[in-house]
Amino acid sequence: MTIKNLDADEVARLLKQDAILLIDVREPDEYAAGHIAGVHLVPLSAFDPHSLPASNGRAIVLHCRSGGRSAKAVALCQRAGLSVDSHLKGGILAWMAAGLPVER
Repeated sequence: MTIKNLDADEVARLLKQDAILLIDVREPDEYAAGHIAGVHLVPLSAFDPHSLPASNGRAIVLHCRSGGRSAKAVALCQRAGLSVDSHLKGGILAWMAAGLPVER
């Protein structure tokens, strides 16, 4: 299993270019407390790799609070035969530490 660790600035750049579909695997209460604009919520507690939103040719990137759950979700995707290999290293905490915006 290979996981690409993307940093917050790279994820922000790719989002701006509409090159990725960003999926938040945190729980609904965490999402409500603050999330990245344009992200899709697919909680790890009910995660089914085959039920991910259509990416329309964009790469799928996963994220969580600090990177642990998104790495688990990448592994689930790969075991299901999907070509998902990237997550936001450090999660939304790294995103906020980089000074990037969060919606509430």
